[in-house]
Amino acid sequence: MDWSHYRFRSLWSLPAPPAVVYAVLERPEGYPDWWPQVRAVTRLDDVTGVITIRSLLPYAMTFTARETRRAPAAGVLEIAVSGDIEGSARWTVTADGAGTLARYDQVVDVTKPLLRRLAVPGRPVFRLNHRLMMAAGRRGLLRHLEAV
Repeated sequence: MDWSHYRFRSLWSLPAPPAVVYAVLERPEGYPDWWPQVRAVTRLDDVTGVITIRSLLPYAMTFTARETRRAPAAGVLEIAVSGDIEGSARWTVTADGAGTLARYDQVVDVTKPLLRRLAVPGRPVFRLNHRLMMAAGRRGLLRHLEAV
């Protein structure tokens, strides 16, 4: 088993139409406005940016995200990531009753040296840290959607 390899899935039920949720998620430069753990997003061009995140644990991760698929009709946004993590992430936005189900799938390998050294003993804590970050993101998006 590669202890630095992670697969994450988060499901966010949101009380807004899919098109509204998709419009927010397709603008990563706006994430720091509603997602506290997304500390900075710097656009490099129309499909690439540098993102810095930091959750509960005292370390930041920085990576380059490059859009690999944008399909509004299908509700799909995909990126490839490189830097402190390498891999991919995907939002899939679908109707869920009167609201939306936003599904986030991420498959990454951690490349940040400190986190690789702590891979075995730190794995449960890293997974919890990710879960807390995603929960905070959902809460922040809910507040953001209520304001628009």
